[in-house]
Amino acid sequence: MFNPSRDEVRNFFFDTWRKYNAKEILTPLETQALDWVLEHPEYHALLGNPDKYLQQDFLPEFGEVNPFLHLSLHLSVTEQISIDQPPGIRAEYERLARKHGSFHEAAHDVLECLGQTVFNAQRNNTAPDGEAYLECLKRK
Repeated sequence: MFNPSRDEVRNFFFDTWRKYNAKEILTPLETQALDWVLEHPEYHALLGNPDKYLQQDFLPEFGEVNPFLHLSLHLSVTEQISIDQPPGIRAEYERLARKHGSFHEAAHDVLECLGQTVFNAQRNNTAPDGEAYLECLKRK
């Protein structure tokens, strides 16, 4: 199972951004990541400065969003939608995209439900509940 460290995840995004700006060839996964990076211009300066941000903590208790976690969740959702897992997520994502007029806004709805699903699984020491995940999306 793929289980990268915090630094490996961050370096993946730093390197993707560097390669994009240097007009180097990207791997398919880097191309997917870049699509989401481009949707988040607020992260561009950060991604261009790995020396400053590789070890930076982003603390939610201070209202900070961890850009690496956020982008990683976007990649997770992209994978879930591409394989329609849990079954029905692709249709819900497409419905939300029509509702918002934006695939990015739809992805943020999915991210919110994914976060709730993972939190509940961790709190209850259970596997993530795919049905509850889809029900959350249907309420959006």
